[in-house]
Amino acid sequence: MQKIRLLKIFFTCLVLMLAAPVIFAQTDSAGPKNDSLNTVKLEQYNQRIKEIESQRIADSIKKAELEEQIKSLKTTDNLKKEELQKQLQELNDKETQRLAQKKAQIDSLKLTAKGFPVAGFFEDTLFLIYSKLGSFSAGERSEAISKRVKNLSDNFRFSTDSLKVVEAETTVDILFNEGIIMSISENDALWNNTSKKELAESYKKIIGTAVQEYINATSFSTLAKEIGLALLVIIIIVFTIKYIGRASRWMAKKIQAQEGKRIKGVKVKNYILFDAKRQVNVLLNVNTALKWFFILLVIYIALPILFGIFPWTKNFAGTLFGYILNPVKIIAKGFWDYLPKLITIIVIIFVFRYALKGIRFLKSEIEKGNLKIPGFYPDWANPTFQIVRVLVFAFMVIVIFPYLPGSESPVFRGVSVFLGFLFTFGSAGSLSNIIAGLVLTYMRLFVIGDRVKIGDVVGDVIEKSLLVTRVRTIKNEIISIPNSTVMNSHTINYSSDAVDKGLIMHTTVTIGYDVPWKPMHQALLDAADRTDMLLKEPMPFVLQTSLDDFYVSYQINAYTKEPNKQAVIYSQLHQNIQDCCNEAGIEILSPHYRAMRDGNMVTIPVDYLPKDYKAPSFNVNQTKDDKTNQ
Repeated sequence: MQKIRLLKIFFTCLVLMLAAPVIFAQTDSAGPKNDSLNTVKLEQYNQRIKEIESQRIADSIKKAELEEQIKSLKTTDNLKKEELQKQLQELNDKETQRLAQKKAQIDSLKLTAKGFPVAGFFEDTLFLIYSKLGSFSAGERSEAISKRVKNLSDNFRFSTDSLKVVEAETTVDILFNEGIIMSISENDALWNNTSKKELAESYKKIIGTAVQEYINATSFSTLAKEIGLALLVIIIIVFTIKYIGRASRWMAKKIQAQEGKRIKGVKVKNYILFDAKRQVNVLLNVNTALKWFFILLVIYIALPILFGIFPWTKNFAGTLFGYILNPVKIIAKGFWDYLPKLITIIVIIFVFRYALKGIRFLKSEIEKGNLKIPGFYPDWANPTFQIVRVLVFAFMVIVIFPYLPGSESPVFRGVSVFLGFLFTFGSAGSLSNIIAGLVLTYMRLFVIGDRVKIGDVVGDVIEKSLLVTRVRTIKNEIISIPNSTVMNSHTINYSSDAVDKGLIMHTTVTIGYDVPWKPMHQALLDAADRTDMLLKEPMPFVLQTSLDDFYVSYQINAYTKEPNKQAVIYSQLHQNIQDCCNEAGIEILSPHYRAMRDGNMVTIPVDYLPKDYKAPSFNVNQTKDDKTNQ
């Protein structure tokens, strides 16, 4: 027997070593836990039972005294006998009421109270103990009975017939060789809705069967079979893993051999998502992942089988499968319970989706001009739609929020508040730009393509967004200006009225007082007339803007409908002003320009001078006094 125990211990250790993580992770599920609430309920019950039991003992003593008095009475003393029998009947009725009261209290406790398990040899539960007996609590009784039952297996002469049921004064005992295995009280019988004798016979059979099965399971022949079967399972596991590895290596070679043949990469239109080499690497990684998946699957399936061979590790099999099945059950049950809310969310999304489609249709009709709303411009359609879409999405989220899983939990709400806090303070600058962008849209300061001046930046608007406005300068520089900056600075739009009223182009020329104003006006008007992209009607006009110390400021003004070509127009206009002034014999001089006219050429180019033009000679005048001095 000692050798058998040693063999059992050795192979138990072998099996446990193969699945140490599972063993250490698994929890004891042999019976209910003795939690504090259960203890309080049983203590209250035991206190009440103690009071009832004290009353029962007092009534039993009184009942015995009455029976003695009845026996001692003479046959002729009928009146006294009737009185004593009446008192005896009252005690019997009281005993019946006591049992009914105790039974009712036990029935109410059965719904919530948990018993203390009597453990078998393989960590299984034989039966439960609910009530105390004498000075032993229910928990102490279950531990003591479990220890005595396990000690029965050490007796070589044990058989199920060696267990006996003997009635005592207040209990029914289960004996083995004059030793008490357990005592069954009236309370135990009431907890199981039976009599003490019947409950004792039932427990005797359970204990005898458990001990006999343990002896049979730990016999030498049984252990030899179990060990052989365990070795067979281990060999199958090893060979299965070996061939999985071989199959994986074979598949890897096949994949590498197909590079550039069947495996030519993945192309989406003209974009190469994966070339052949990268696709091979991805397939090799998938092959390796599949190899380890099947190896772990084989081990996971084999370990419960291996554990199930030995009775003392049989519970590990259920625990292993429970690690997968229990979460799957929880997920499936959670999904089933959440299904009505999920359907509600889908319906809400469906309704809002088609509401947005209707709003988008109205936006398109307004943009195309098919639908006209007084006071609402077509270029407002798209930004208004974007605003409405955001509001619709926000409203949809508010409607859906109560149906989201975990929306009522404090953690979910805390995270939502935290994210809102981050968004509010982290995007303060962005929000100011967005608001400025909306204001600019509805102010209609400019549209795409307008020539504008924003602060010191002059160029054509190429993009308007909620955050920035982008301008292309005449030097092809792209300048991004935050919308808040646009709102805080002055903006000049050269294009808004150019189509209908024309943009007035103007430039100023300063000429000395020696030049009459009429020829100068005519020269400037002629220059404007020669300039392309300046309109003939309305007619150009000249303004004398100032009379300064050394010169007069002449300003030529002319209309154009090409505001985006100001640089070219100004350049050509300046060229024509030079030509026309030269043709009219008008010198364009700086206010600080100084020249001696005697003996010097004028500043007008030679091409504009007469062919017989000669530089004037020096004029020297002498006075009479000068001649006298000579």
